[in-house]
Amino acid sequence: MKFTVSSSVLLKQLAAINGVVSTNPIVPILENFLFQLDNNQLTVTASDLQTVMVTELQVESSDKGAIAIPAKLLLDTLRGLPEQPITLTIDGETFGIEIISDNGRYKLSGENPIDFPKIPSVNRAFSVELSSHALSNAIANTLFATSTDELRPAMTGVFLQLGADYATFVATDGHRLIRYRRYDVKSLVDTTMIIPRKALNLLKTSLPSESVPVKAEFSQANAFFSFANIRMICRLIDERFPDYENAIPTNNPNVLTISRGEILNSLRRISIYSNRTTHQIRLKLTPPNQLVISAEDLDYSNEANERLLCEYNGDEMEIGFNAKFLIEMLNNLDTSTLSFELSAPNRAGLVVPLEKEDDEDILMLVMPVMLNTYA
Repeated sequence: MKFTVSSSVLLKQLAAINGVVSTNPIVPILENFLFQLDNNQLTVTASDLQTVMVTELQVESSDKGAIAIPAKLLLDTLRGLPEQPITLTIDGETFGIEIISDNGRYKLSGENPIDFPKIPSVNRAFSVELSSHALSNAIANTLFATSTDELRPAMTGVFLQLGADYATFVATDGHRLIRYRRYDVKSLVDTTMIIPRKALNLLKTSLPSESVPVKAEFSQANAFFSFANIRMICRLIDERFPDYENAIPTNNPNVLTISRGEILNSLRRISIYSNRTTHQIRLKLTPPNQLVISAEDLDYSNEANERLLCEYNGDEMEIGFNAKFLIEMLNNLDTSTLSFELSAPNRAGLVVPLEKEDDEDILMLVMPVMLNTYA
């Protein structure tokens, strides 16, 4: 088996799917890319058993065959080569591989492709189409709030709720909750599913910067995404997602409106002085236009406060939050002005951007921390 391809083209395609490859996989063959050649069509597959990514590219060849090639060794070789045509020659009996460039030869050992796991072929129950821009925004606005606690597997992914009017993406780690809606993504079939964090992260990094159509297909156990020349198949999380609607407070009469940049920069400065374990900061709100952000760490006698101008309609109140969570949430919002909608110091607060795209709706919920728990 032999084919010729541009080194930069091959590197770009392999880099797009390399995130699937684990450093210490359960099955050693998964440290490899699966190359499948059919004349001038090369298909490359990477898998970790839970997620599979496939890319296709055109090469110069009239051969057919397959080989498993060590992913890290191949990528490191390609990264060190300047742009040029390279030829890969594979011995189908010994699985030996030779890469020939303009001024070098590189020999490495492949593995039997028959040992590589088969790509799941599942009957698709239904499908939806959306733009890569919409999908990228949905992932960017929710992924950071997923949990890393494997004891609560339902929270380690993003909950997707498809309906006739909109698609809702929800992520929570128990301390904060993000609800992101797209009104330009609709489905004739009402359904829900939980997509794993790793799969969405891979999808986010491989989506092109320009907007292209993405076809998303779903079965009971798997999700399939295809765009340009890349396909991804991931196993869905088979767990029950928390009832997020009941967690969102509906009566929030105290409304703070402020510049996102001003409060974000202030939180970054003040959080330096917060307790290293709790990361607790407090917001003191006084109508009609005063906000004081403060933090203290009694263990080291550190404290700081700043006064910011704002627009506040509501009762005078003081509420505490985890600065780490709040900063991350505000950092992921693409708006110049936002509002905090609050009801009481012991109830969750809502963060709502005041500028957003016409087809989207973003709501962020953050749980308060008790003000008498400074350590």
